Amino acid sequence: MAKGFHETGLVYSEDYSETMQEQVKRFLKERETAVTVRGADGNPIAAFRFDAESPRGTVTVIHGFTESAEKYSEMICSLLRNGFSVVAYDQRGHGASWRDERISDISLTHVNRFENYVEDLQAVCEQILSDMPKPWTVFAHSMGGAVACAFLEDHPGIFEKAVLSAPMIAPQRGGVPLAMGEIMCVGAKLLGQTRKRIPMSRPWAGPEDFATSCATGRERFDWYDRMRVETEKYRNNGPTFGWTLEAFRVTKRLLAAGVPERVKIPVRIYTAEDDNQVIPEEQEKLAARLPLGERRVVPGSKHEIYRSPDAVLFPWWTEVLDFLRG
Repeated sequence: MAKGFHETGLVYSEDYSETMQEQVKRFLKERETAVTVRGADGNPIAAFRFDAESPRGTVTVIHGFTESAEKYSEMICSLLRNGFSVVAYDQRGHGASWRDERISDISLTHVNRFENYVEDLQAVCEQILSDMPKPWTVFAHSMGGAVACAFLEDHPGIFEKAVLSAPMIAPQRGGVPLAMGEIMCVGAKLLGQTRKRIPMSRPWAGPEDFATSCATGRERFDWYDRMRVETEKYRNNGPTFGWTLEAFRVTKRLLAAGVPERVKIPVRIYTAEDDNQVIPEEQEKLAARLPLGERRVVPGSKHEIYRSPDAVLFPWWTEVLDFLRG
């Protein structure tokens, strides 16, 4: 393994930024093919395929709220080094993908319907994954985990395994009762404010504060935070009333009677020990109802488990790789 890399293919925190820029980015560029996918409504979705040598299968990587495929460069590098080809994409309203032209603030995140995310994943599967080596598995974080879960419920037989990292089965609501939150967002929609920023959020105003972030690994946090400063398209930082309403409603959709039971593949759910973005109890409910579901708690982690210090990240990622290989 090249200097600077753990045996899993992840990057040691020491000299992290240098290794990412000089080795990981070059390694990925040599294997990347950028593809524009037509989303279900015809809007362009920026997607990327990475081809491994002698691939053992393909992992589809789905990022979370206010993120991008770029943020998962370290994970993608590791998957390739372990023999997996990879498909990744920027979800609508994120990164290089289509954004609603009626929203001028690029840091504001909106979706008309949560199903749009699911339909985009279906388009990615049809237009890219269909040409990739099997077996097909999925790794998804937070909002991406909710998208993957909905897709698994509606489209059996596509993926053979799934890893959901701190999935948004239910978002934290800051102490606001669900019914009240829904009423507030519906009211805003009726008043024509569905694409406006919710009051608790503020526009992007520069570097994020590590202490209040969802990460516990400083080097990994700094690397992507600098990228956000340098690249405008990565500056998502808050939701519209419309996105918030869809997030409040996602729990009923994912945990509807008889729905999780339709997922017949192994699903590994990882709960962050100190997560203030999603509700862990709803993850537990989902795991209990999935026929082959399993939930594990990752000690010492916040919401973004994949941006933990080496001592937390490496053992967790070793588990993920073993699960995907097994």
